[in-house]
Amino acid sequence: MNSFLIGPAVSAAITMVLALLITIIDKLVNNYGVVTIDINNGKKKLEVKGGSPLLLTLAGQGIFVPSACGGRGSCGACKVKVISDVGPHLPTELPYLSPDEVKQNVRLSCQIKVKKNIDIELPEVLFNVKKYKARVVSMRNVTYDIKEVLFELGNDVIQFAAGQYVQLVVPPYDKVKESVQRAYSMSSIPSDTRHVELLIRLVPGGIATTWVHTKLAVGMTVELIGPFGEFHVHDTPKTMICVAGGSGMAPFKSMLYDIAERNLYPDKEIWYFFGARTKKDMFYLDEMDALQKKLSRFHFVPALSEPQPDDKWQGETGIITDVLDRYIKEHIGKDNGLEGYLCGSPGMINACIKVMTAHGIRENEIYFDKFA
Repeated sequence: MNSFLIGPAVSAAITMVLALLITIIDKLVNNYGVVTIDINNGKKKLEVKGGSPLLLTLAGQGIFVPSACGGRGSCGACKVKVISDVGPHLPTELPYLSPDEVKQNVRLSCQIKVKKNIDIELPEVLFNVKKYKARVVSMRNVTYDIKEVLFELGNDVIQFAAGQYVQLVVPPYDKVKESVQRAYSMSSIPSDTRHVELLIRLVPGGIATTWVHTKLAVGMTVELIGPFGEFHVHDTPKTMICVAGGSGMAPFKSMLYDIAERNLYPDKEIWYFFGARTKKDMFYLDEMDALQKKLSRFHFVPALSEPQPDDKWQGETGIITDVLDRYIKEHIGKDNGLEGYLCGSPGMINACIKVMTAHGIRENEIYFDKFA
């Protein structure tokens, strides 16, 4: 063998041996065997293979803890109270936990691994969350970057409250080697228990939204997990002030159609502020107008922050928080009190909370699901 080939050959052999050793050590060191997960003081006991994150381990047993980011540790939604000792809180958990939650040993289930027997507490409502096989029956562009996707559940049915969300399971494709999950609010009406409608906006570089906008097609079958979430209309006489933008339309469409169909909360006035940059970002104007005619106590206020000359826009203009502020001052009656409902980016939600609290709405009466 030529001498100049010996070096690379030896190097390759050493690399292979090291890789084999690492694999063997990993199997020996990280072989946690079968462990027990005790849920709610013996209400459920699971015998599982150790070594995986708690979030995924529970999902493998048909118990789905909500996770808006699909287990990336970026949403803080998958909180679980851990009774047994699983070590100190990780730096990846602490930004999402309050001091009280840290004291009570609340953990992010995507960040802790099941390495030994573990005792946890879960809301029992999660035992009813299911995984559905859902076939795409229609897709349409409601704007240039938002798709309305309708799924059919076949012989299965879903029971949910208007405002809740599901997790869409995205299979591996050229941008991702393993399946991922992302949370999307349902825009469909709860009375249609055999369908789920989602509004999915294309996020540049987004793994899930890119797949939906470039790979998903009518006739394909996907998995949906849910329902999740505590975002819902509260049964009070207080005036409901809703603010959204983009695909944040989804939960409000579900809520409003549900209210109109069943004439819910008859004493509640409803104001819905929807913000967009230009007219090409605005959608469902005809649907909201028809809803106003059907439901006299419903008022829809669309606003453009950057209307273009070609838009020929006749409605409100300006940043949606400025429009909101002006309407609370000048148009919305306060005799019955006010409560807020928000869906959008964390920045939009925080800005709206600031406006609402300045007008005397208590922060604990401002409701939202904040998706990262």
